[in-house]
Amino acid sequence: MEKIRVAIHAQDYFTRMGLANCLGGDTQLIEARSDNADVVVIAIETAEASTMKELQVFRPDTATPLLLIVGDRWHADISAAAEWGVRAVLWRRHFSATTFMQAIRAVGSGGGYFPASLQGALIEQIVRTYREVLAPQGLNPSGFTNREIDVLRLVAEGFDLQQIADKLHYSERTVKNILYQFMKRFGLHNRAHAVSYAIRSGLI
Repeated sequence: MEKIRVAIHAQDYFTRMGLANCLGGDTQLIEARSDNADVVVIAIETAEASTMKELQVFRPDTATPLLLIVGDRWHADISAAAEWGVRAVLWRRHFSATTFMQAIRAVGSGGGYFPASLQGALIEQIVRTYREVLAPQGLNPSGFTNREIDVLRLVAEGFDLQQIADKLHYSERTVKNILYQFMKRFGLHNRAHAVSYAIRSGLI
């Protein structure tokens, strides 16, 4: 099984050593420097809006995910925290070596690990963004319109533009425009690229 390299940062020596000792209970986890880590663990007392940017000093590679152990208060925007690379949060008061190692493994494999309260906050933000920003523009949560999904699905099935127009009761010009606007919005090069993007997004 591939090792997960973990960098640990804490304000006090004893917290840091305690976290490092937890890694010894799992042979898959090894301690590493931040510039060579698969997961960066940071213990903080309070998560404020400004905290997320300040923590980036511990993450030389901006692709490396963060696991935060938070003391008592969370005042940050959870979606903004995710933008800054936070993929897991553990409350210090509920901390255990077992949950710590579970969270590291989840993040190390590309997943996340959040308390129920923060999961709820994230879902609420997604719903609010859809309702207030995307829906008025006719977009679903993925950023696609229903018309785009219909057209791309038929392109993926091998239909040409005229056949797609006939099936959807559009003009061929409308179908071309739907594809053009979609490719322009997402920076895609051609129809094959557009279909591939939609498949990777799980829409078709």
